[in-house]
Amino acid sequence: MPTPRLLEPDLRKVRLFLVVLFLLLFILCFTRSLATEGAPEKQETQSKIALSVDLVLIPANVTNARGAFVPGLKAEDFRVLEDGRQQELTVFEVGDTPVTVGLVVDHSRSMGSKLPAVAAAVNSFAHTSDRQDEMFVVDFNDDVSIELMKGKAFTSDPKELEEALGAVSARGRTALYDAISEGLNHLQYAHWPKRALIIISDGGDNASRLKYSQVLAQARQSQVLIYSIVLLGSDNVEENPELLRRLSKDTGGIAYFPRAGESIESAAAKIARDLREQYSLGYVPQGMKQTGAFRRIEVKVIAPGHGKLHVRTRQGYSPAAVKPIPAPLETGAK
Repeated sequence: MPTPRLLEPDLRKVRLFLVVLFLLLFILCFTRSLATEGAPEKQETQSKIALSVDLVLIPANVTNARGAFVPGLKAEDFRVLEDGRQQELTVFEVGDTPVTVGLVVDHSRSMGSKLPAVAAAVNSFAHTSDRQDEMFVVDFNDDVSIELMKGKAFTSDPKELEEALGAVSARGRTALYDAISEGLNHLQYAHWPKRALIIISDGGDNASRLKYSQVLAQARQSQVLIYSIVLLGSDNVEENPELLRRLSKDTGGIAYFPRAGESIESAAAKIARDLREQYSLGYVPQGMKQTGAFRRIEVKVIAPGHGKLHVRTRQGYSPAAVKPIPAPLETGAK
């Protein structure tokens, strides 16, 4: 039988082995911990819609004979035609999905007395929005500026929006078309596939480099809903509300013309509700020639038991802009 003295070297080897093993396990756990801490957190608010090169997205509002939103429809109730050819839906969502909204606000001289009411309307809109929504402000008169809120490209904070609106005083002329174009450009960096512009202006343009036809072409390529709140009755001889009415209708939005005694906040609330009460449809065009020509879209709803239904959506799109979305801007923490 071996003596205890002969076992001591073996015990020392075992102890050394255990120490080395413990150190290896500690290093491994510590490395994993560092990797976990250094990795960016997975965003809770990620889009359910994966944008692809050819995906066409269509926001559709469905109302009954009384003008009320019709919930509960299913994908099979919809028929989507592109230039007369039926398309197969690959995206179908309904209701309150996150949205990126650009507020394009006229700060020309003729808007001076109206800006406090505009600020109140924007504040009301922001407070009724979902916390996941992201918004930004485009101020314009002779010049156009995208207001970065505390260095961020987007925000969901009503106070930051209010500060952005107050960054420019009412003066000068109206570069409306240039402002719409800048808003459409900025929406390329949105985190959400559902996107809209809300234009608040007394209409008309007397200072833009771009023409209406150029802005319309850009809007048709952008898959962005455009809403307008048109404030008439100023001394602006350039007022042309029909341009905003056509632009909104063409993209699937609505132009509102508040009457005397009707608040701008009321129009903003209607837009907020309209954005919530939508079906999001999407498809990859099948059987279509790859040309840059404008493609007309028609959406039909066949839902027995609901009576006659009305569908409002964009009139079509230009495929030249159905392309990958650029990487989002570094906007900082929300």
